[in-house]
Amino acid sequence: MNTPVEKPWILGLTGGIGSGKSAAAQHFIDLGVHVVDADHAARWVVEPGRPALARIAEHFGPGVLQADGQLDRAALRKLIFEVPEERRWLEALLHPLIAKEIVEHLAKAQSPYAILVSPLLIESGQYAMTQRVLVIDAPEHLQIERTLQRDQTSEQQVQAILKAQSSRQNRVDHADDVVVNDRDLAWLHSEVERLHHFYLTLRGGQS
Repeated sequence: MNTPVEKPWILGLTGGIGSGKSAAAQHFIDLGVHVVDADHAARWVVEPGRPALARIAEHFGPGVLQADGQLDRAALRKLIFEVPEERRWLEALLHPLIAKEIVEHLAKAQSPYAILVSPLLIESGQYAMTQRVLVIDAPEHLQIERTLQRDQTSEQQVQAILKAQSSRQNRVDHADDVVVNDRDLAWLHSEVERLHHFYLTLRGGQS
């Protein structure tokens, strides 16, 4: 019998749109940390053949499906963006399924700690699955600038997403660690490395 390995503790990683959250997550992956992305889990639960997709099509009608049976995200986004009750219905259906998916994927971690990356870590209550929270923060003008560079989207859309996401203050209030990512990628990488070495010294995510 092998001696039981200590179960990895879970770090929640979040940040607003254009904060550099994904770049930070990628660098943790490069350092050998097991990362689970809540957005990926959210995609997995609505794949064709899974019960959630059937429920969504039944509720919203076939217009939310593409010809190949995949979810038409743009069509669905439009429907729920305009009607808050519909968004709440969808969240009530998906959040528990996404949480289950995340837990299963985090359980596969071989690293001393694992990371749950989620743009809605605070709003969705997913932070309850974590022992520690790292927020990648950025001044709003930088968030807008980076998002406009990255996505073909309008400033209005970016502003709408910023409004829908948890306020920066609320995120920072939940954080154990905050990185203000207002410099270049090399600097962000060095911050991630510094935190990684610190995290390796922690038991259960607490100092």
